[in-house]
Amino acid sequence: MWTIFGVRYNMEITRDIYLNKLISRMSNGMVKIITGVRRCGKSYLLFRLFKEHLIKERVPHANIIEVALDDIANRKLRNAEVLYDYVKAQIKGSSIHYVFLDEIQFVDGFSDVVNGLLRISNIDIYVTGSNSRLLSSDILTEFRGRGDEVRVYPLCFSEYFAASGGSVKQAWKDYYTFGGMPLVTYREDDEMKVGYLVNLFKEVYLRDICERNSIKHEADLEALIDILASSIGSLTNPSKLQRTFKSGRSSAITDKTIKTYKMTWSRFLIIFATSG
Repeated sequence: MWTIFGVRYNMEITRDIYLNKLISRMSNGMVKIITGVRRCGKSYLLFRLFKEHLIKERVPHANIIEVALDDIANRKLRNAEVLYDYVKAQIKGSSIHYVFLDEIQFVDGFSDVVNGLLRISNIDIYVTGSNSRLLSSDILTEFRGRGDEVRVYPLCFSEYFAASGGSVKQAWKDYYTFGGMPLVTYREDDEMKVGYLVNLFKEVYLRDICERNSIKHEADLEALIDILASSIGSLTNPSKLQRTFKSGRSSAITDKTIKTYKMTWSRFLIIFATSG
């Protein structure tokens, strides 16, 4: 058993496709940007698997600089100048240093920090980022041609099966029922898996959607998503949905707002499908 960022794992999930992408991009003069939906395994890929690869290649531990910017212990490093000075102070000698910056969006002016570090010849930079304020299109724009993106998706079935153990039949049933979010494989029963996914949707994805689109009535959006999910295969339109809200939920939401919410949700599904 091992732990990363406070989460205990019983076995290692191999993400060889993405690990090899990082390996092939080493020291290419660009910042490697690891993007993907929340909880799909970006930090695990960088801080566990890629770091493990570097150590196997005999990279000294002192040459691997790790900063988890969502950790309150690193709150002071969320200042751009402080972060730059901190990383620069860790560089000793002329050998390559590998810099891992997790959740880079916590730093205002993060592009200035990273672009400044790129000017140091013996630094190889890797960053992750994903929340309502930061999509892959945003971060790539910030780095203006100096970013090399690696998109990480939830587990494919072969990865899920290797991590979950048991029979292929049972693993496939679980996979098509609960999906490929990595932490699902560590939940012991169906109730725990459902609870994890419900919490992930409400506390992470739905909240991010509301923050990014300045949606004030989160309950109405959640109710609309429930209605649409229950109406797959049926024809719907904003006017019909408005009547449903008015009669069944006593909501004064307008058809115009419903149309906006539907478009917002559709964009999220596209972003989720393309993982970034």
